[in-house]
Amino acid sequence: MNADPGVWLAAGAADAVGQDLLELGAVFFGLGLLGMVAHRFGLSPVPLYLVAGLAFGDHGPLPLAAGERFIDVGAEVGGVLLLLSLGLEYSATELVAGVRQQLPSGLVDLVLNATPGAALALLLGWGPVAAVALAGVTYVSSSGIIAKLIADVGHLGNRETPVVLSLLVFEDLTMAVYLPILTALLLGLGWVSAATSMFVALGAVVASFFVALRFPQAVARMMFSPNDEVLLLRVLGLALLAAGFAQQLNASAAVAAFLVGLSLSGEIAEGAYTLLRPLRDLFAAVFFLFFGLRIDPATIPEVAPLAGLLAVVTAVTKIASGWCAGRRSALTPRGRLRVGIALIPRGEFSIVIAGLAATTSLDARFGALAAAYVLILAVAGPLAVRMAELQLTTHRRRAVRSQRARRGGAADPPAEREDREG
Repeated sequence: MNADPGVWLAAGAADAVGQDLLELGAVFFGLGLLGMVAHRFGLSPVPLYLVAGLAFGDHGPLPLAAGERFIDVGAEVGGVLLLLSLGLEYSATELVAGVRQQLPSGLVDLVLNATPGAALALLLGWGPVAAVALAGVTYVSSSGIIAKLIADVGHLGNRETPVVLSLLVFEDLTMAVYLPILTALLLGLGWVSAATSMFVALGAVVASFFVALRFPQAVARMMFSPNDEVLLLRVLGLALLAAGFAQQLNASAAVAAFLVGLSLSGEIAEGAYTLLRPLRDLFAAVFFLFFGLRIDPATIPEVAPLAGLLAVVTAVTKIASGWCAGRRSALTPRGRLRVGIALIPRGEFSIVIAGLAATTSLDARFGALAAAYVLILAVAGPLAVRMAELQLTTHRRRAVRSQRARRGGAADPPAEREDREG
């Protein structure tokens, strides 16, 4: 007796859904184990999530055959939630004051960190367009990775954190201008098309700033609800709408989400942050996993020496630019060093740039070099933050013990507070 074809189709669909659930369950459980191991040793789980992405990629030992669309969208949501949560920690007034103060430091950051990438591309003979693309890869830090690191090491309340955030926002705003121009250059379009795309993107950014600065109370009234479920849905929905609209205009979805967080204040911001934290942590893990999924491990060995050299050079230039920014904000040498080291990781924007370049006729090694470079700094950056924090903590404890010995056992409060005061 022949079965109804509809029954076979339904059974096949059920099997496919079951396979998706099995793979996604294994991925989330595996990420949970990696996170447990990382926290057991006092480390950030970000590098382990990235390495897991390499294993689950198409060219890895455990490629995912299903659930890729969910992971793709989940990664975008993770990036939005990371920046939204950071925006909830600060007001728009504080951000504008910080960006104005750090404008010279932002320009120093741009020159110091874009130059090595552009110079290497020209030395390799890849041409001026590749130089513009690789300059963007080496310039922009990873807002997602750095946001996670700031939370992991407990630096949200430190004096240097607003400096780091101001530089990150300056970089993301620069990307709003840079990406449309790069896209036009890669596609061989004229400067008129590039300028049009740039002004559309800038208009979206200016409009977002205007709403966040001029009408914060109106946004707060729209978001308010005594019901936690309604508040969560409203805030998350508004952040995703803003991020999606910005993405459509080639602006920064991360900056849009950050500005939504800035537009909320007081009890609403505190309540939203508490409600969003579990979702942020979940989708942030997916975000870093997806970043690793994009990299083919087989392309790394050939360009690893050049990528390593470029990583060392631009790690030093990031520390230098962070030191300059910290000095303008009157931070202690310890705080200046923290700013520079925190900016080392590269991530989502660099991969976006490499992906745009990979679809054109640039040298085939460009994508591999960019991927290897980003992977090195995405792993080495968080480790450098942890190592520096360990060294600084050890130094502070020695200083406190020395002060106690000189004062007959009484600790010097300023020395104990210096770690958070930067």
